[in-house]
Amino acid sequence: MKPLIGISAGTFHDRAWCPPSYGHRQTYVDAVVRAGGAPMLLPPIEDEAALYALYQRVDGLLLAGGGDIAPEEYGDQRHEKLGVVDALRDQAELPMARWAYADGKPVLGICRGVQVLNVALGGTLYQDIPSQIPTPLHHNLSYEHEDWTYMAHPIAIDPQSKLADLLSTEQLTTNSLHHQSLRDIAPGLRAVAWAPDGVVEAVESVNDTFLLGIQCHPEALQGTADPRWRAVFAHFVERCREYHAGHYRMAA
Repeated sequence: MKPLIGISAGTFHDRAWCPPSYGHRQTYVDAVVRAGGAPMLLPPIEDEAALYALYQRVDGLLLAGGGDIAPEEYGDQRHEKLGVVDALRDQAELPMARWAYADGKPVLGICRGVQVLNVALGGTLYQDIPSQIPTPLHHNLSYEHEDWTYMAHPIAIDPQSKLADLLSTEQLTTNSLHHQSLRDIAPGLRAVAWAPDGVVEAVESVNDTFLLGIQCHPEALQGTADPRWRAVFAHFVERCREYHAGHYRMAA
């Protein structure tokens, strides 16, 4: 059985006179398919009942990358360096993350997705790393190089973490395409990876629930750039498969 993996879609504007498009990058779909899952894009829709109907049909939730989260969602004022905010996407992803947390449904958050997961559970963000964190690192370096596989900096991983176990390492070099980062870590999560300047690069659940948030873009690396990341997607999909089996066994 291939578990159904919901991938949160972004809003894309191509021409001013055209309606926006909902979708996401092929690499997310590729990573899920390679890991044995069946991907389904979840559009950001205002109708909460319709959104919940979509959420109920998936066995796991992949919160994908994208723009900034509105700081009002975590009780902060807007910083002058705040980037583009997609309020509709916030209104869709934050509830889905909370529903998944309450249901014990597996969640994998990537880049913006780790930030959504943290905010949904009560954490906060730095709105702009260059102006709020003294650091020599360029956390948007892969973007500046226009290369999703450009390795920007190393990260150190807690040797006692599930992430270290999955990757079979306590340190690796990764891509970096973000200007926001986690500040206060939400209850229920713990930081398990850091950049050399202390910026949190990954969080995971404090218990056995599959909640994993990663600040880099492993979906762009798991092909040939760094195949070690395939283990993360494989384990995520397997946990989604287990959730599906347990959910329908209880329903029966």
